[in-house]
Amino acid sequence: MQVSGRFLAEPVALNDPLRPALSRDPEAVALHDLNRSMSWAELEQSCHALAKHYWSIGLRSGDRIASLLPNSLELLIHYLAGLRCGLVLTPLNYRYTVPEINHALDVSSARCLIHHCERQNDVDASNVPTACDLGCIAVNDDGFISELSQDFGELALSQTEHDPDQPCFLFFTSGSTGKPKGVTHTRQSLGWMFSSVLDVTGLQPGEQFLAGSSLSHIASSTFALSALCRGASVLVPNNLSCSCLEMLLRQHHPQVVMALPVTLFSLVRDERLLRSDFASVRLCVSGGDKVNHQLHVEFEQATGQRIDECYGMSEIGFASLSPIDGENRIGSVGKMCPGFEGCIRSSDGRELSFGEEGVLWVKSPTLTVGYWNNPAATAETIQKGWLNTGDAMRLDDDGYLWFCGRRKQIIVHDGSNICPQDVEEALMEHPAVDQAGVIGIEDAVHGQNVHAYVSFKSGFDLPTVPELISFARERVGYKAPEVLQILPSLPLNSVGKINRVALHSMTSKH
Repeated sequence: MQVSGRFLAEPVALNDPLRPALSRDPEAVALHDLNRSMSWAELEQSCHALAKHYWSIGLRSGDRIASLLPNSLELLIHYLAGLRCGLVLTPLNYRYTVPEINHALDVSSARCLIHHCERQNDVDASNVPTACDLGCIAVNDDGFISELSQDFGELALSQTEHDPDQPCFLFFTSGSTGKPKGVTHTRQSLGWMFSSVLDVTGLQPGEQFLAGSSLSHIASSTFALSALCRGASVLVPNNLSCSCLEMLLRQHHPQVVMALPVTLFSLVRDERLLRSDFASVRLCVSGGDKVNHQLHVEFEQATGQRIDECYGMSEIGFASLSPIDGENRIGSVGKMCPGFEGCIRSSDGRELSFGEEGVLWVKSPTLTVGYWNNPAATAETIQKGWLNTGDAMRLDDDGYLWFCGRRKQIIVHDGSNICPQDVEEALMEHPAVDQAGVIGIEDAVHGQNVHAYVSFKSGFDLPTVPELISFARERVGYKAPEVLQILPSLPLNSVGKINRVALHSMTSKH
């Protein structure tokens, strides 16, 4: 049984995304953070100056430029400048470790990396100095001072019109085999994504959008950029602390907010939050992790508002959302967004009826053109224009989607994808560890927590649990387990691999 969202007429044009706002009121505020505001005219000037700088150092249309930046006005300026130049923007998770930075650079062949100064030691320790032939651009809390203050005179960009089929974004996502893959979006698929976001949210010129999650991820970045294309201003938290978000809510009164469940949990349990802080909000979107029932209850009690849960992937953007003008069925991830078709299929590819659990397949003009330089993975995931999400879902009679679990092994903790194999490999680097098995355990606040099981070799001094967790953290950072248990041996399946089903069963008994 197939279900569809509303029809979309056309994608948002990306060649001159700020034109609507500049024509309307160039002196109105386009961007806010806690310390600064920037008008549309200033944003246009900054984007053009940075685009000229990129052109002056040798970057050309189609080149990849990687970014390792925290939430900031500069990151959005960078995205807009890159779109103007026809670059392939390659955002890296700001929590990336050195090996992850190296992998992203290896896959993308980025010619340049723009990074915050506080990550300088990691950049120096990585392959960046040799991999990026056009070097690095360092940014501090004062922004692109050196780049934007340069006078490039009449230096002209080669073109303002770019092929809609040209790649423009390369988002890295974790796959079940471990290594992140580069999800490639063209100007056309991104434009369709913006069109769908604007349609489903109803964002209007002059409204304000609060980006309550990382702008290096597809969720916040596409919401923020689509808002700017519509002439809505964007509030950028310098960090995702409660105090920062509360200040932006109180000072600027946004109409639309998007945040991870863990962030909303922190907010509603913060004694400083006032019910009036959300008085201006007409839509609060959350996803990335499952929105727990308890969060729905606490959020409504604290704010008087509801959470509209969404579902999406880097490969397609936002596929579903609880209808803002309809019933919010708690536990559901909503209905298909505009421009999307979906169906539930069995393991043998048969379409299932309402109420039957299977795997969600999605079709949309927002669909990625594939994984960068990985045709095998592309062919495995995309078939005849349909994306196999790998996630178990069911449809009810009214077209609401209900999430039933992840068929993939990926652990989603605080909105970050964690591959179990990465953590297992890190633990097994310890000389005393014989075997390691890692699973995700559902958590009401964080979505899933990383739970590790290890067995030891004989003849070694055995580390304590805190020592072993610290050992893993030194190698994989935020992916390190929250909980670690020691077993005499780990359960194996018929082919000798770690039996994760058995580990889950063991965990449920404790």
